[in-house]
This record gives sequence, structure tokens and C-alpha cells, in this order.
Amino acid sequence: MIKKFIQKILGQPKGGRGAVDFGKRVEIPASVHGINPALVDERALNVVRTLQDAGYEAYVVGGAVRDLLLGLRPKDFDVATDATPEEVKSLFRRAFIIGRRFRIVHVVYGRGREHEVIEVSTFRAHLDNRAAEQVKGNEKTSKSELAGMTHAVDSSGRVLRDNVWGPQDEDATRRDFTVNAMYYDPESQYLVDYHGGMQDAKKKVLRMIGDPVARYREDPVRIIRAVRFAAKLSPLGFKFESKTAKPLATMLNLLADVPQSRLFDEMLKLLQTGHALASVAQLQSLGLHKGIYPLLDVVVERADTPFVKAALADTDRRVGEEKPVAPSFLLACVLWTDVKAGWDQRVAKRIPPFPALQEAIDEVFDARIGDVSGRGKLAADMREIWMMQPRFEKRIGSTPFSLVEQPRFRAGFDFLRLRAEVADVDLTLADWWQEFSMADDAAREDLIQQAKSEKGNVPASGIGKTRRAPRRRKPVAKNASGASGNAEPGQSPSGE
Repeated sequence: MIKKFIQKILGQPKGGRGAVDFGKRVEIPASVHGINPALVDERALNVVRTLQDAGYEAYVVGGAVRDLLLGLRPKDFDVATDATPEEVKSLFRRAFIIGRRFRIVHVVYGRGREHEVIEVSTFRAHLDNRAAEQVKGNEKTSKSELAGMTHAVDSSGRVLRDNVWGPQDEDATRRDFTVNAMYYDPESQYLVDYHGGMQDAKKKVLRMIGDPVARYREDPVRIIRAVRFAAKLSPLGFKFESKTAKPLATMLNLLADVPQSRLFDEMLKLLQTGHALASVAQLQSLGLHKGIYPLLDVVVERADTPFVKAALADTDRRVGEEKPVAPSFLLACVLWTDVKAGWDQRVAKRIPPFPALQEAIDEVFDARIGDVSGRGKLAADMREIWMMQPRFEKRIGSTPFSLVEQPRFRAGFDFLRLRAEVADVDLTLADWWQEFSMADDAAREDLIQQAKSEKGNVPASGIGKTRRAPRRRKPVAKNASGASGNAEPGQSPSGE
């Protein structure tokens, strides 16, 4: 019964390989496609060359090829090959097999923050999902059943396992959009295209390979990926093919069975790949502003408010400048309205400010974040950013000196700066802290005296006893002109 139902909803024709349109292999020379080989990352070229020298097929694949066709320098490079993950791993000194549903290899170059990962995937077979093993639950509830399966779907037709290697034409047909299903050989410089991807790229059309309804059922996360690609490519003039766009809003219910952790990750990709504002606009225009993920609903709902809009724009700017971004900063901005409302209510009931803020934060975590991020680093960083805000009001005594030494000071300060830009706090407060963070100890003492004068604690001349300056400390940053709350702890505002 379940198998018949899945055959019906997948809408696939009966038969074997011959019943599926795998397209026609077209090899396009450099004189026609016009890709500039200088735009190919040297490390991706090295991976391709190493695999080919070992006797395997290897190509740059996916979004990188699309960007190369458009004359853009890709930020990330993926490679596809007929070598198995174990064979790939054996060829590189620093290579790691990852993944459960899809086993792939990460080839790592460099170390620390400057490292780069080239993702290498093996050509995968196009499997007839009508013949797959079925499980009644989802990835989480059917974990034990899935352990021994290579091809399985759940009761809604969503593919849970399909780790089967195959030929290149089947691998191309498995990919989502035609513009992401091309293969480029940087050695011979020819482009391999099975589904008219080059033509669609030139026409600036986003078209799903195969039947869109069936493809969204196979993996509902393609709904979110469609939004992300549209957001990225819409400034270049790309538009959805009508058949690809039409089912999106009607199939949102399929996301209910996708693990929350995966949806959380996909939400971050929407918001942290440099097209957050455009992603929100796409969600609204496609009727997807509600129902993908509860926290994303909040982002879209508040995207037009000055504070959240400023945070989204700042994140887009930093990604465009190739600076690091942190989800804790952006989510702290999105949920600040809730935290501040709960904080104000408790203070009005005469609860001391700091305990009141802690209670408000706990309430927001329970209501908005849930267990997806647990109470781990993300939540800890958000809490630090929020708990710093009342401390910025204290500009006398030892507080300023200790505060600038906090690992998350820069994130907390940038949060304060954004608040000042939307008149949530006095701009002079943010200016004072920016100057204090960059000053030496003598200048910091003068700034504290200035703050005392403003409070009327000492005469305007600044005469009176002050605390002895501590040992000279290194200023927090050389340049605090740009927001950097998205940066990781210990980084400068420039993210360098």
C-alpha cells in the first residue's frame, strides 16, 4: 500500500533507465562557452588534476560552473568524479570523508582561518524511488531501520538514503536546477551539459530538472534552496520558469518532516551568504513568508523594522567584503525586541535590572530558539551580547576597563552601535565606547572623567581623585569604523 502511494505521488513513469530522460551529453568548447580559466581556483584545479592523473574523471561542478559562465569568480568550488570517496581520500594528505545520506570528501588546503575546503562528490546513480525501501517514520524515528539501507524513502516520498554510485549523465539528472548541473574540465577547458544549462544561464532562467513536484517531494529542502538561488541570482536578472515556481507555496507542508537542525542550517544559509535582504524579498514574493521555520518567520516579519533591517544589511555587507559573520549576532538582533520587552516588564515590577534581563533572555530562548541550538555556543554568545547592553551604561570606575577585555566585547559594542543608529540608545554613548575601545590608558582615564562630569559627579574641570590607571593594555582594535559583531571572538572589526 505504501509503495503504491509513493509511486503515485512521485509521478515517475514506469520502467527502468530507459524511461527517464537523462538528457544528451553535449561537449561545449571554450570558444563557445567563453569561461575564463583564470577564474578557477588553483586548489580546485589541483584536485581535478590529481584525480585525472590517477586515471579518474574529474570536473568542477555545480554553482561554480554557473558563476564561471556568468563571468564571476566563484567563492566555493565543488568537484565531481567517478572515484569513490575512499579512492579520493587516498590521493590527498588532508582529506576527510563526511556525511551520512551522501558520503563526500573534504579536501583541505591551508590552516586556521585561511583554510579552504574543496568538496569532492562521487557521481551518483539516478534511482527509481518507486523501488526504494520504505520506512514509516522519518530520519530520526527510523534511524535503526535506515542503518542498513542504501536506498530508502519515507511515507511522503522524501528520499532518506541513496548512496549508490553511477554514471555522469545520471548524476547530472539528480541535480536540482539546469544551471547547476554542468561540468567543467579546467584542463581541457570544455563544458559538459546534459540539460540545456548553458542556454538557461544565458537566458537567465531557473528551471528544475524533471518534474518540479516530484523533485520537491524527493527533498523538500529544495524549496529553500530555490529561494536562495533566486535571491542570489535575481540581481543578475534571473527568474523562475513558471513550472518551477508554481508548486513552491503549495508544498510547504512537506518541510514538517525535515529535521529541525537541517532547517536551522538552511535558514542560516539564506541569511548568511550575502543575500539576506534579497532572500526575505523572495520569500515574501513567493508566498513563503510563513511556514518554513518558526525563527525564519520572525526574521521575515521583522525585516522591515529599522533594527533588524540594519542587521541584515550589515551581514550582507560583511559577506560581500569577504569578512566572517556569526549567526549569534544576527539572531540576537532579530530577537532583541522580545528580550527588551520582557526586560522592561520585569524592571517595571521592581526586579533588579540584571536578574530581570537574565529572566527575559531565558524566556526568549524557550519561546523562540528551542532545542535546535541547545544551550551551546550560539546561545552563550547571544546571551553575552544582550547582557553587555546595561553594562555599557556604566562608564565610571573599573567597569569600562574590564568590559573592553571581554572576548565578545566587539560583538556587544557593534550591537550597541546598531541600536544607536536606530535611536534605541543615545548615539553619544556609542561614540564614547568606540573612542574608549581605541584609546590608550591615559586617554581612557580622560574619557572616564568626562563621563563623570556628564553625570555631575565631579566639577566640569575634571578635578578630583580618580582611580589609578591599570597596566597598559593593548587597544581593542586599530579601526572601529565598521560593525563587526558578526566576527568571531578575538577578531578585529575588519575580520582580519
